[in-house]
Amino acid sequence: MPEPVRVMILGAGGRDFHNFNVYFRHRPDYRVVAFTATQIPHLAGRRYPPELAGPHYPDGIPIVPEEEMEAWIRREQVGEVVFSYSDVPHEHVMHVASRAMAAGSSVRLLGPQDTMLRVRVPVVAVGAVRTGCGKSQTARKVARLLRLWGRRVVVVRHPMAYGDLLAQAVQRFASWEDLDRAALTVEEREEYEPHVASGVVVYAGVDYAEVFRRAEAEADVLVWDGGNNDFPFVWPDLYVVVVDPHRPGHELRYHPGEVNLRMAHVVVVNKVDTAPVEAVEQVRRNVRAANPAAVLVEAASPIQVDHPEWVAGRRVVVVEDGPTVTHGEMPYGAGLLAARALGAVVVDPRPYATGSLQQVFRDYPHLTEVLPAMGYGGEQLRELAETLLRVPADAVVVGTPVDLRRLLQLDKPAAKVRYELEERGSPTLAELLHAWLEEGWRPSLGRPRAQLDL
Repeated sequence: MPEPVRVMILGAGGRDFHNFNVYFRHRPDYRVVAFTATQIPHLAGRRYPPELAGPHYPDGIPIVPEEEMEAWIRREQVGEVVFSYSDVPHEHVMHVASRAMAAGSSVRLLGPQDTMLRVRVPVVAVGAVRTGCGKSQTARKVARLLRLWGRRVVVVRHPMAYGDLLAQAVQRFASWEDLDRAALTVEEREEYEPHVASGVVVYAGVDYAEVFRRAEAEADVLVWDGGNNDFPFVWPDLYVVVVDPHRPGHELRYHPGEVNLRMAHVVVVNKVDTAPVEAVEQVRRNVRAANPAAVLVEAASPIQVDHPEWVAGRRVVVVEDGPTVTHGEMPYGAGLLAARALGAVVVDPRPYATGSLQQVFRDYPHLTEVLPAMGYGGEQLRELAETLLRVPADAVVVGTPVDLRRLLQLDKPAAKVRYELEERGSPTLAELLHAWLEEGWRPSLGRPRAQLDL
């Protein structure tokens, strides 16, 4: 027997584990020697547990910093590096690939045909070309419409396995108590809580073959709620992808967002109410050029504030969705837009940042007016609360999907900003979903490989 190819998988605690599980775990012709970690704190230095890694890996698999990639390639004679994380510029992918190749390894990207699972119930997948496009509100609207028409809907969320990987192998959330028991990070709650609040069961985890087996048993239709700008882990019958004209051109410059754009059946051009007209038109042109078969839906994200009287004309500190304003590269989100619309004076939070949040502002110098809702563990959540206590403001504007008022003890009133998808003109998502459900519209992405069927 030839020696197995020695592999490193570059990741950030999501796509990397999925690629291992569905492609490498049971193949004796490969031996994964390590995962690398980036983007997510506290992941490096841990191990992918042997119970999840399978019989070829009795000691599990180490997770090491991406900065150590070259040393591991040379020391472990790695023959293949597999790039497996998302929401990065194409140039970044090639810089990492160049480093790996210079150290002696080949480089590989695993695509949809090699990694998408197939389930027994219909799937509507919602993805995006960048973090912060409005994917989550689009997924919420899809789920709401399907339920309105009498379908049993279960949402399966892209992984955010930041805690005990074995305990998080399969997660099911149907109540506030489920969320509280899981000791989730702020980022996790931001994605799960709005679905649970509307009465929709959410599944997530690490081992998505098992996640989908359990989820499909409860559902007439699954809704895949993607993360970052990754492509789905499941083969969609209908694929809806959201683009953001506040970042025109990014739909063609980020990995794997461009994959999503070119695969999409439906492209939602969001935020047309707040983006410049010329930027909206640029995005339209890019979508038509890259995927002329896609159906375009134009939408807005109207903002509502539950207590505008606490914000109007006051000094406020704005807290925004963490991933959107950090690696999503947006300098602001719905919270700042709401504060400006109400004539508030926005206090710069940077001088008052404590602990790891000081480093966050150094790492993301484009953030000058908002505080990212970082909460990777209890210590960082405490730092977020302490920072808010120190800012000399009259009120907090919470622009995150999760209601931080449930998690933090604050000494000032906090107004929650909400935003939902609102289509402009026709077609609407309701019209397209109805055509798919009732009128036999069957767009095609091709056929997945049979060995990935559940």
